[in-house]
Amino acid sequence: MTAQPALTHHTFIQPIPTLRREGDSVLVLDQTLLPFRTETRTLHTLADAAHAIRSMQVRGAPLIGATAAYGVALALLHEGSEDAALARALQVLGATRPTAVNLHWALARMERRLRPLPRAERLDAAWTEAEAIRTDDAATCDAIGRHGLAIIEAIAARRPGPVRLMTHCNAGWLATCGAGTALAPIYAAQAAGIAVEVFVSETRPRNQGLLTEWELRAADVPHTLIADNAAGLLLMQGEVDMVITGADRIAANGDTANKVGTYLKALAAQAAGVPFYIAAPHSTLDFACPDGRAIPIEDRGADEVCLLRGLADNGTLAEVRLAPTGTRVANPAFDITPAALISGIITERGITAAGELATLYPEAAR
Repeated sequence: MTAQPALTHHTFIQPIPTLRREGDSVLVLDQTLLPFRTETRTLHTLADAAHAIRSMQVRGAPLIGATAAYGVALALLHEGSEDAALARALQVLGATRPTAVNLHWALARMERRLRPLPRAERLDAAWTEAEAIRTDDAATCDAIGRHGLAIIEAIAARRPGPVRLMTHCNAGWLATCGAGTALAPIYAAQAAGIAVEVFVSETRPRNQGLLTEWELRAADVPHTLIADNAAGLLLMQGEVDMVITGADRIAANGDTANKVGTYLKALAAQAAGVPFYIAAPHSTLDFACPDGRAIPIEDRGADEVCLLRGLADNGTLAEVRLAPTGTRVANPAFDITPAALISGIITERGITAAGELATLYPEAAR
């Protein structure tokens, strides 16, 4: 285990803000249109915020949590600051996505801050606390990047040529309020002058790997997009030095929920002798959850599997059907990677073995 104090400032500036307040509304980057269109959406109400989370206009566990915090402020603005209005906002937002614990962490933080206050003070406090969650996440991402950089530096010192990394889903600046989680060490390595190459898996069925490809291309980070099923072969052939992904919930024993397909990469990495790391902030840790069996797995609709969305020849976004209507579909959005397959978890406080998170967060593990 290595540990250092978390950063208290952040240096990474998002090329396009994923989330920001504008007066009495909130602007979010609509990620359902990426990587083909870059458009923002304005959230005016609690319903708008809940829809943005549920429909995945905002996605990525840290960003979901921050958006929910702003959703509480929007609810108090339009529905009043009484206890009943606060309780309803927490319930509506808490029901949007079941797996990412950052959502419930942010709502609990908002409730702790607001519940003791007089009603007249709650709205201003809600905006202030939501903004604090956003800026704290940016600083947390920077700290994760610093700690993860040490691993990449060690690999670079052992072998010639670029450090070859593999990732799954999107855990970059699009998924957070800062540099990202799994991508933060990669951006830090680039800033430090270390040559890196990244294998980016497509991450069916939502194709969130395309968002990682879009990010890395914009940042001039060398990378290659691969089909999900190509990962095992590349690992077996010795083409990868390190696998790093984000997380949506980490249980007390270190079992980790992340985008479906992560478990298969962890198995292949272990078989190939390649280190497999998770990068995640404190808000992703769930010490009340004993192990992966207790993590709820979101089951999403059949259309995500049966339909494919892309850019048509005429420049419009179009959907095509891959499977006949009525096809029986299972669509678990996440899977569980057991702690035994994880080489280490990178947090803003340092790097630790998956089963030793309590050493970095003793106050949360009580």
